[in-house]
Amino acid sequence: MADAIDLTSPKAVAAAAFACLDLTELGDAATEEATLALVDKATNEHGSSAAVCIWPRFVAAARNRLGNASPVRIATVVNFPSGDLPVGDVIAETSRAVTDGADEIDLVIPWKAFAAGDEQAVRTMIRAVRAAAPAPVTLKTILETGELKDPALIARASDIALEEQADFIKTSTGKVAVNATLEAARIMLEAIRRSGQKAGFKPAGGIRTVDDARAYFALCEEIMGPGWVAPETFRFGASGLLADILATLEDRSAPVGKGETY
Repeated sequence: MADAIDLTSPKAVAAAAFACLDLTELGDAATEEATLALVDKATNEHGSSAAVCIWPRFVAAARNRLGNASPVRIATVVNFPSGDLPVGDVIAETSRAVTDGADEIDLVIPWKAFAAGDEQAVRTMIRAVRAAAPAPVTLKTILETGELKDPALIARASDIALEEQADFIKTSTGKVAVNATLEAARIMLEAIRRSGQKAGFKPAGGIRTVDDARAYFALCEEIMGPGWVAPETFRFGASGLLADILATLEDRSAPVGKGETY
């Protein structure tokens, strides 16, 4: 396990949040130029974020920018954001992303079908993408918890994803009204603990401040124990969080602005 985070120290929380950050650019109008600018922000004098999370069409350019020796991993999204694509299309999307250099795949499960009672649709999708992106590629499954709403559904979706060998379970796309919440996080972390697997958790959407990060870290310590949080087991999916992280580490005020929600 990693060292426990000193939750009383804003700088310690900020440093841990940066190390666990999937710095994200999934805006509808994202360009290659903006994506590469984000890639450049993933490394600074404070270290490196865990990953950048970007559209599949920019993976090759990001890989070219980072090379193969960078500690920053490249994550991309498939079946995103709707979760409604045919399995064959998602397999093709995944295979291309891996060929282009993606280290991590963030898969939106077919949550609408699942909410309607079709658990097999989720299993089929995860199995297919896992086969198209075998280890050492990291597979994160996005449950869209704000749309599932029902705690029992969130718990069941978490259990299924873990049973199908997802490496991480992730709350949200950041594209719906309700994204990451501490209530959903608790359910998902309890599912990981219950499974006994070495699996990770990623809250995404609406996490913008170091105080937000502290709340998630505290919940992880409560459920999983001190020292569980590390880039191998925990990620934040966010873009707006970086500004407050850097402001905290550099003893200055964060720029005023809403930031992105995903």
